[in-house]
Order: sequence, then structure tokens, then C-alpha cells
Amino acid sequence: MSVTKESAARTIALPSGLRMRYYEAGESGAVPVVLLHGSGPGATGWSNFSGNIGEISDAGFRVLAPDMPGWGDSDPQATRDMDHSGTLVEFLDALDLPEAALVGNSMGAHTAIRFATLHPRRLTHLVTMGASLGRGPATLFGAGDGPSEGLKVLVRAYKDASPENMKALVEIMTYDKERFATPELTRARSRAALARPDHLRNYVEGLAHGAPIPVKVDRDKIPGIQAPTLLIHGKDDRVLHYEISLWLLANIPDSRLVLLNRCGHWAMIEHAAEFNRLVVDFLTHN
Repeated sequence: MSVTKESAARTIALPSGLRMRYYEAGESGAVPVVLLHGSGPGATGWSNFSGNIGEISDAGFRVLAPDMPGWGDSDPQATRDMDHSGTLVEFLDALDLPEAALVGNSMGAHTAIRFATLHPRRLTHLVTMGASLGRGPATLFGAGDGPSEGLKVLVRAYKDASPENMKALVEIMTYDKERFATPELTRARSRAALARPDHLRNYVEGLAHGAPIPVKVDRDKIPGIQAPTLLIHGKDDRVLHYEISLWLLANIPDSRLVLLNRCGHWAMIEHAAEFNRLVVDFLTHN
């Protein structure tokens, strides 16, 4: 099935009053799969997952890729007011979905993991790519006690979303810079970010409040996750080290890890075909 941004775009009002943009493909009665984007400037459900939505829905799933408040075409939200797991509950309730599989990249992976600890009965499967758990020696062995080089570039792009800074961001997010850090992509990401100065401003102001994840997962609850879990990580991830996923593998009972060589932080983009096969097979047979 051919899916375009325009044909997939939907808008929904949450009980909290926030309006959210999301992208949808697949039959309404099919098993729901929610794709959760990362935190970068210009990141949206579509920009993160445009190469995955159609392929996963073609395998028989109802795919939903929201723009979280503070990103994309959803309403702005100050960092101090953000609780993405709570927003996800509202989103599922608004669509009358009692449960769903969650697939999250980076910040979206953190949202999915925290959701799994808080709302286990509403989760059928958990899939993470380049998972984030916040700072701490228990997981960020490779990055020390400060931001990684990738996160530093990300913050710089939020403060100045120029094409030059977006080029640096895309280059550090991916392994194959020549293929992915094209002038067309970097200009598009820059335009998308600059189109929402309210989102950029809220993020920068929110750095003092823990942006983009002010409410962290309780790591002590992670071993209690019972959902089948697939962890995907790029060996060459310069934003969040793959040892985070090794830690998750050791602590989530029903989990397995796929570590991809020649892959940065965006496995779903750099290795889209393999990512789609992995996710569809996992959701179908676990």
C-alpha cells in the first residue's frame, strides 16, 4: 500500500486539551503498533518513520506514529509539563485502544520503557532502537557522566537550526554520512525545525528542567517488564551507546538484542528494510 504524508496525517484532541498530529496506516481493526519518535529538532512521527509505516502496515498491522506535544504539528508544551507516558495513555484512550505494541527510538524508546513499567496491561510488545534511559553510570558506560558528542550536537541544532547545524546533526546520527546527510535532507530538517520556533524555544528553555525527558523511568522497575522485548541498537551510535541496550538485555527477562554494524542512532532509517523485517517478524511470532 502506498502511504503518503498527506494521506496518513490525522489530528486528535486529547482529554487534557492538547491537540496531536499523528500518522496512520492499516485497517482500523488490525493489531495496533505505535511508533514513537526521538527528540531531535524537526523530528516527527513521519520524519522518523516514513520508511517504516507503509511496510509494517502492509504486514497486517494498524500503524500509528504520533508527533508528541512539543514536536512537529502537535501543540507546544513546556518541558516541565511533559509526561510522555501519560500523553501516550491519553492518545490510546482517545483512539479507544486498550493495548498496543510500542516501537520507540531514543526519547521514544524511553517513553515506551517507562510506559511498560507503569501500564503493563496495555502493552503487548516492546521494541526499542537506540534506547535512552537518561544519565547514569548504570547504563552510559561509554559516555561518562556528561552528554555524549551526539547530544551536544543535538542541543546546538536546537539553539540554531541552520542547515549547517542540521547537517552536523544528521552526520552524527548516522553511520553513512554521504548517503544520508544530503543537502536536500538537511535543508528539509532545518525548514521543519524553523517552522516551529515555539518548539525550539521550549526545548532550549527546558534544558534546565531535564529536556527532553524531565520524568525518568524508575530503573528498579525495569526487571519487572514482562512484555516480549526486542532491543535494536547501532554499534556505531554516537548519541546513546549500545551498552545501554546490553544493560536492558540483562535486566528485561523476555528480551533479545540485535546489534547492527555500520549503523548509527537511526536504525529504522539507515537499515529500514532489515528493521521492518525484524519488527514484523517479532510482532508476528512473539
